[in-house]
Amino acid sequence: MIKIFGPKASKREEEEKKNSGEATGGRRRTAGEIRLQKEISELDLPANTAIDFPHENDIMNFDITLRVDDRSSLWCGASYHFTFSVPGGYPHDPPRVHCNTKIYHPNIDLRGNVCLNILRADWKPVLCISAVILGLQFLFLEPNPNDPLNQEAAELMRNNPTRFAENVRKSLRGQNVDGESFPRLI
Repeated sequence: MIKIFGPKASKREEEEKKNSGEATGGRRRTAGEIRLQKEISELDLPANTAIDFPHENDIMNFDITLRVDDRSSLWCGASYHFTFSVPGGYPHDPPRVHCNTKIYHPNIDLRGNVCLNILRADWKPVLCISAVILGLQFLFLEPNPNDPLNQEAAELMRNNPTRFAENVRKSLRGQNVDGESFPRLI
């Protein structure tokens, strides 16, 4: 009888198991972690965007800091901190994104929830973290008052763009807007 799987194959399997668990603290990496690792290694962030991993062995939770530097944006000159939490079902499930910087914006509410179509109904597994970061940048260039989380800001943007722009400037200077205080960002 010929043994196809002998001691050498067993040693090879053990070595592969050992190697697959090195980067994840001894556990097997999920398909989502492998996909995310590849995306992050290929990530080409613009100069105004930085990524940080607060937990050394956890690539599924990370922070993005985005500095708005486009002069056509009402939020130009400010930096915003976003937390990304990538679920185990990634890429079939979208990442969860939270804005940790209080902002006056029609698509980001005062609790930091972000309204971006690709984080909800328009998410597809072919999308990636780069697309989400690009989408966040786009929110600062073209806010969408027709799909808002901050209803009051969206209504003001639609009906009185001049007053909306003034409210954004006031919020960036750390002043109160409609009874809400904002941190000084510029």
